[in-house]
Parts: sequence; C-alpha cells; structure tokens
Amino acid sequence: MSGTPEIRPEQSLELLKELHILTRDGKLNQDSRRKLKQVYHLYQFIEPLLAEIMTERGDLALVDHGAGKSYLGFILYDLFLKSRTTGHVYGIETRAELVDKSRELAQRLGFARMSFLNLSVEESIQSPQLPQRIDIVTALHACDTATDDAIRFALHKQAQFIVLAPCCQAEVAAVMRRHKNESLAKTALSEIWRHPIHTREFGSQITNVLRCLLLEAHGYQLSVTELVGWEHSMKNELIIARFANAPRGNARERLEQILHELNLDDLKARFLY
Repeated sequence: MSGTPEIRPEQSLELLKELHILTRDGKLNQDSRRKLKQVYHLYQFIEPLLAEIMTERGDLALVDHGAGKSYLGFILYDLFLKSRTTGHVYGIETRAELVDKSRELAQRLGFARMSFLNLSVEESIQSPQLPQRIDIVTALHACDTATDDAIRFALHKQAQFIVLAPCCQAEVAAVMRRHKNESLAKTALSEIWRHPIHTREFGSQITNVLRCLLLEAHGYQLSVTELVGWEHSMKNELIIARFANAPRGNARERLEQILHELNLDDLKARFLY
C-alpha cells in the first residue's frame, strides 16, 4: 500500500483488481491511475448526497439503473457503505449474465447489502424486490434511451436525488433525420442539424435539455456540470437533480414548444408525462 498512495486505506484491493483499476499483482500503472482518478472525481459528486440522506434518516436505498457490470454500485458501496451497518445498493440490469456476475462478485467480497435484479424498467417500477422508498437513482453512461428509463423509474419512486451521466443519445437524432426535409421547410433552425455530424451532436445536446425540463417540471432542482476526464465518451455531462417539490412554472410549456418547433412531436410520449 505504501507504494500506491492514491488508493485509500479502506478500499477493497480485490474489487479494484476486478474492475481492472489494479493489476493482478496489486500494482497501479498509468492507465489504472487515470481510472482511479475518474472514480474519485465521480465519487466527490455523489458522496455528499449519500451523506445527506444517511444523516437525515440513518439509512438509504440507492438504485443504479442500466447497471451493466455494476461498476458504480460496487465503488459506492466500497467507499461509503461498507463501513456502515445500514444502506443498500440495488443494481438493475436486463442482461442476465451481467446480473449473475455481479451477484457472484458481491458474495465473494462480502458486500451483503448489494442486490442485483434482472428486470426491465416496467418490471422494476412494480417489483416487490425493491423497497417502496428509493432515495437515489443513478444511471452512469446508460446508452440511448436507458437514461430516460432511469428518469421514469426515479420519478415514479419520487427519488430525492437523481444522478445521470448520459451517453450516446441516438433516438432524438434519428427523429431529426427522419423529418429533415420537412423541418428544413418549416424552420431555419433546422440548419443546425442539416449535416449528419451536426444532427448527432445537436441531437445529443437537445436530448439533455429536454431531460432537464422534464425533471424541472416534476419539481427537481438541477445542477448540470462536466464529468472531467471520464472515458467512453467525448461528452461527459453530469446531471444532478434534487427533489424540491417546486415544479418550474414554464418547464412543461417550454418542453412542448421545443418539441414542436424542432419537429420532434414524435417524442412527446417520452418527454411529456
């Protein structure tokens, strides 16, 4: 440990090896140092939310939606919940083989207050395997519409906090492409996405704008920032939503106007509810 000062004393070396942050012989190389820095950078945003809930009620339930290999859930458990006697992390994932691997790893590490569920979004909303009260919902690089699925789940559960790092939003861009000729005739703004690369980039930006308006319409206050240095994506937007029970008055109206003006009425069901 003395040769790897970046690793905190309480961290599970076995977990860091499993996540390929440590080499099999317990060493850090340049690539793994970068990964570890990214982990700490994300953790600094989420740790205060965990602490606030734990202080308020002495317990917490966190759901990581579209969990994949449950990278985020394991890190949060290791750094925050492992040393406590309360608090539970749930990883929800539709790929059964990833759920099985996460269960096996949690058992091997002795992370008893972690559960992994092979459920769809609709199933997770109704599932008796999840508690009625969910404090935090996370979705880290949940691709395309998986972020929207996590939002729908969080709104249904009235989660106190929602933490989103969206990734590769393709649906909005696809609708823009489908209606391109019609949009060019309708509004000069469509020049913004006349070229394919702009369609992709603008589609990504507008998707997150629509998500923010949806959350504000449901009474959340937002912090939108950059997840610096994170891999997988050039765009590393981090959206943190806190439930304030104070819907922004014009959010729904603005959302509807944007969908209409950009010829995205096909997406009303996804963003207006």
